[in-house]
Amino acid sequence: MRLLFEIDKKDYKENGTVGVRPSVRGIIVRDNKIGMIHSLKYDYYKFPGGGAEGGENHRQTLIREVKEESGLVVIPDSIREYGYVHRVQKGKYEDIFIQDNYYYFCEVYDEITEQNLDDYEEEEKFVLEFVTPQQAIDININHAHGDKSGISQFEVMLERELQVLEMLMKENRIYHCPLPARDRCLYPSAKIFFRQEWI
Repeated sequence: MRLLFEIDKKDYKENGTVGVRPSVRGIIVRDNKIGMIHSLKYDYYKFPGGGAEGGENHRQTLIREVKEESGLVVIPDSIREYGYVHRVQKGKYEDIFIQDNYYYFCEVYDEITEQNLDDYEEEEKFVLEFVTPQQAIDININHAHGDKSGISQFEVMLERELQVLEMLMKENRIYHCPLPARDRCLYPSAKIFFRQEWI
């Protein structure tokens, strides 16, 4: 898989303790919008996905994490590589935290299952929304994110998602319309939001 870019904050102690945890994230496109997880509490967007658990391969992690966070069920044969981001920074529990974030395009079944969120995900009120890349970028850059703002790990996550969204747009991998959002339609039974754009 190709390296998309690196984020090395160089804010850590050399030769210190090291923590490593790869993660896998899904790029789901529907009607020219990307399925992203929106934290309603802190008002930011992220790609669905998370860290690998004991012995999982990338495909297994992707399928599990997308289902848990969004309720969408990935079609295994649709999974295609996009690229990975190499991240190095001071860890929360260790001196150096290293994470390779692997991004995959994937398609999903029409059926939507119930989310299975962790406690912190429940607290942040994770919901699935389909938005244009620019809408997600604008929210992440311009909106306040409560007490998460200024936390290094959070800021790096936002920087990572911003750069991936910008690359997808630059490479014309997803149709992008820069018009501002003027309406939002909610489908409560599925916990899905669609941001609509109008001329």
